Amino acid sequence: MTKLDQAVILITGTTGGFGQELTRQLLRAGSRLILTDLDQTALTAWSESVQREITTGEILACIPADLADPAGSAALYQQVNAISIPVDILINNAGIGLFGRMDEVPVEQWERLMQVNLLAAMRLSTLFAADMIARRQGHIVNISSLAGWCAQAGMAHYAASKFGLRGFSEGLFDEVKHYGVQVTAVYPFFSRTPILRSPGYGTLAQNYQGFPDHLATDPAQVIAVTIRGIEQNKLHVFPDRPAQIIHLVKRFFPQLLTWLGTVLSKRLNNERKQLS
Repeated sequence: MTKLDQAVILITGTTGGFGQELTRQLLRAGSRLILTDLDQTALTAWSESVQREITTGEILACIPADLADPAGSAALYQQVNAISIPVDILINNAGIGLFGRMDEVPVEQWERLMQVNLLAAMRLSTLFAADMIARRQGHIVNISSLAGWCAQAGMAHYAASKFGLRGFSEGLFDEVKHYGVQVTAVYPFFSRTPILRSPGYGTLAQNYQGFPDHLATDPAQVIAVTIRGIEQNKLHVFPDRPAQIIHLVKRFFPQLLTWLGTVLSKRLNNERKQLS
């Protein structure tokens, strides 16, 4: 079991939808948090707001970091080390999205996505895992996506980053498990977070109005299940019913999933026509 009370936890992507829920729920669990995100102003404002809301737990530091920059992860690691408090749990939550046909998305946009979603998580895991191995304890959590198991049109780049994070998590698990270090990968369905409003590009994005809010899951519930999975040292966590069902269908009935995807696409198109 991974204990959260008094655990020192570094959360990336803190001001996003999942990041905010992780902050709230881990503070309520008595954790001591190091928060990081791109924008210092937003990070400070969120920290002050949540500390007025929740009096348990503790925010040790707020550290701005540009994880799209290859040097950003190393800089963050150095600033965390300067606090002189070992990190018990690293939560690689930072992520961005985009939508568009593979050849119509600007190269700089999908390369930035790969830096944030995959490479930054790998870099931070590499840096903090070495310390955890030396202490013979620790936990690395990677927030992947159901897109790490199946991909849809318009999401090739995003799915590639999340498939990569799943593979990295599985390999990392086998490499560190003998040193008392745990690894958890999380695969949520579309949830009501700002990533649903990611930018779109090209042909596929012309008539795409985003994923319908009423079909998306509640981020508070997703994170509650995620935290239980972390406490139970689960390697794979499917934190909502759609993710659980689609994952099983993908594994055992992949052709059925293709058919369901077609049905869902038609349903969404019909809803958009009715709204237009």
